Amino acid sequence: MYQTLTFLHSIFRWLVLLSLLYSIFRAYQGYFSDKIFSKTDDSVRHWTATIAHIQLVLGITLYSQSPIIKYFWKNFTEARESFDLFFFGLIHISLMLISIILITIGSSISKRKTDYREKYKKLLIYFVIALVIIFIAIPWPFSPLANRPYFR
Repeated sequence: MYQTLTFLHSIFRWLVLLSLLYSIFRAYQGYFSDKIFSKTDDSVRHWTATIAHIQLVLGITLYSQSPIIKYFWKNFTEARESFDLFFFGLIHISLMLISIILITIGSSISKRKTDYREKYKKLLIYFVIALVIIFIAIPWPFSPLANRPYFR
């Protein structure tokens, strides 16, 4: 089960990134072109948040099953000395939770705004901040924090 969760979580990251980038692109385009917030824009906003929430569920399930995390919490004093363990034990999950919260808040605020420019503006602000945090928290193969392959 752990291998399946790792694979799904790894694959789903690309869906999160693509949907978030597409949402940001549409919000940027809509905001600076003074476009009406269409049903398609609303659908993109909704599916971006939904995909992020699915990734969160996969991540929390993986977190609860991970032998790395189990070791980290059982040997906290010793394990926090290893930055790789500390990254996955606390940093990764904390930053990802913050980014999902930002996506949720941005989506929710945007949904409730009546002015089209305000909808796009809120999406831009919250989704861009979330994307930056996600880029920092992903263990890219080139990351100095912790690295994993692009696909597991």
